[in-house]
Amino acid sequence: MPYKEKRITKLYYSISEVAGMFKVNTSLIRFWESEFDIIKPKKNKRGNRMFTTNDIDNFHLIFNLVKEQGFTLNGAKEKLKGNNKMMRENWEVIKSLKDIKEFLLKLKNEL
Repeated sequence: MPYKEKRITKLYYSISEVAGMFKVNTSLIRFWESEFDIIKPKKNKRGNRMFTTNDIDNFHLIFNLVKEQGFTLNGAKEKLKGNNKMMRENWEVIKSLKDIKEFLLKLKNEL
């Protein structure tokens, strides 16, 4: 059985960590939170947003639609309303392919 590297994940991520993952400003994260009802971060006593891995997965879906596929915000909302299950499955395939690409590039650099 091949060795698979296990990624360390946290329960909650700050808005700056999420913005860093996507290389965007925190203002875009706050804006998408207000525009898309699938993003529902918890807030601590100080009012800081605490994003879960589910929120981050939803950001990936939105990011893919808006930034990579060129959908408008309204178009992305409609697409997410349509067949959310199919969108998630497609995203899982895309994510797997990106992981494979990353692995192969690392392997190439090591050769």
